[in-house]
Amino acid sequence: MKRASKWIVLAAAGAACAPQVLWAQPLSQPGGWACGPSMMGWGAGWYGMILGPLIMIVILAALISVVVLLVRWVAGPWHSAEPPRHGPPARTPLDLLKERYARGEINKEEFEERRHVLGD
Repeated sequence: MKRASKWIVLAAAGAACAPQVLWAQPLSQPGGWACGPSMMGWGAGWYGMILGPLIMIVILAALISVVVLLVRWVAGPWHSAEPPRHGPPARTPLDLLKERYARGEINKEEFEERRHVLGD
């Protein structure tokens, strides 16, 4: 056996042989309660039934928050949903107008009028 597996076997055997007090289960007494008059012997009453689940929810929320923050920290910054553009920059309306004038689709008067409307 490897050295680590021997320790695991010894720990399991020790846990199995541990007194019942270590397992939080008091010994039952003749004619008495096995776990005391209330659940697990806490004696908390009705407010323990309300606070118990609330504390559990708070602890679970904190644990989930820590895991989410850890994953975000490890993963790095978030990227936008839009993929980066690697091509030439988008053409402006004035660029399109200049191209149409260069191809001869519009005359000079129409070009000047539309350029004035575009604000350039």
